[in-house]
Amino acid sequence: MAKYSKKAQDKVEKVMREKKRGTLKSGSGKKVTSRKQAIAIGLSEARKAGAKVPNPPKRKAGKKTGTKTKKRAK
Repeated sequence: MAKYSKKAQDKVEKVMREKKRGTLKSGSGKKVTSRKQAIAIGLSEARKAGAKVPNPPKRKAGKKTGTKTKKRAK
């Protein structure tokens, strides 16, 4: 079974063409230069349009760094 629908593929294809032309903008309004970011924007738009696209991966809570406890001197 296909992971992505035809509608999703078309949406990503459209966004990639915009990126190549230099007209694709990110949410903040800056020009998108990254291929991965362009694909992510296309999939996000396809999800909003109701296309069959798997949910984005959940972010894992990483280890906290720099929170060492100090040992008290007796």
